[in-house]
Amino acid sequence: MIMFKTTQSLISSRAVLITGCSSGIGYCVAHGLKTRGYSVFATARLPEDVARLQKEGLESLVLDLSDSQSICKAVQTVLERTDGRLYGLFNNAAYGQVGAVEDLSREALRQQFETNFFGTHELTCQVLPIMREQREGRIIQNSSFLGIVTLPYRGAYNASKFALEGLTDTLRLELAGTGIFVSLVEPGPITSRFRANAYSRFKQHIDVEHSVHQQAYAKMEQRLSATKPILFTLPPEAVLKKVIHALESKRPQPRYYVTFPTYLLTTLKRLLPHRAMDWAVRRLF
Repeated sequence: MIMFKTTQSLISSRAVLITGCSSGIGYCVAHGLKTRGYSVFATARLPEDVARLQKEGLESLVLDLSDSQSICKAVQTVLERTDGRLYGLFNNAAYGQVGAVEDLSREALRQQFETNFFGTHELTCQVLPIMREQREGRIIQNSSFLGIVTLPYRGAYNASKFALEGLTDTLRLELAGTGIFVSLVEPGPITSRFRANAYSRFKQHIDVEHSVHQQAYAKMEQRLSATKPILFTLPPEAVLKKVIHALESKRPQPRYYVTFPTYLLTTLKRLLPHRAMDWAVRRLF
């Protein structure tokens, strides 16, 4: 694990709010930061997940990014428990809606953006006044390499992450000189329930029987329901290391790449013309 000169007493006084802690990256980061000494507020959408996290020793509360009242209540509770202070926000909660663009209903796309973009934006805006008053803070957005490079049948998720990237880059420029640093984490495949959750949303929103993409969907369902990890998958601890750096470095990076596919595809995008990049993506995926 990356080590820094940040003192233990300083870390223990820093409160960090994390979304999407029921499993995967959020779960790992919540436990990792708590072990490191941070005052962690691990949130999840379902009360039963919150109860489980509390039994594991985490300070946990309900936060549903598709519900404005839930966001406001969670922030208010955190501030009540920290005397009005919050050092860090890790916007991790998200899910992937798969399916061809022409098969995505307006409602499916809306739900994707409610969680992955609008809720994240609203939560960020809720904590910014606190950080401005403190004259310090760290906002870390868990994006994806699919916020940089597009893949077929990932249009809704691509769009939500591209939007998050643009909003975050703008926010970073607007907060220059305030003591509030904004970073993006760009994971590729990470061990989590991401595929299982994506498969659930796929079955909920995509009408396979009446789609011209039936053959592609048959292969996609095999991949989504498989238990074998995708090639180059890393454990969530790989993201934890980047989050620690973003929280503790005097000059956190604007972007943190995680996993080989992220490095590969972002490099190819810089080097290849558009048509060559399209060909490479089709061949690889």
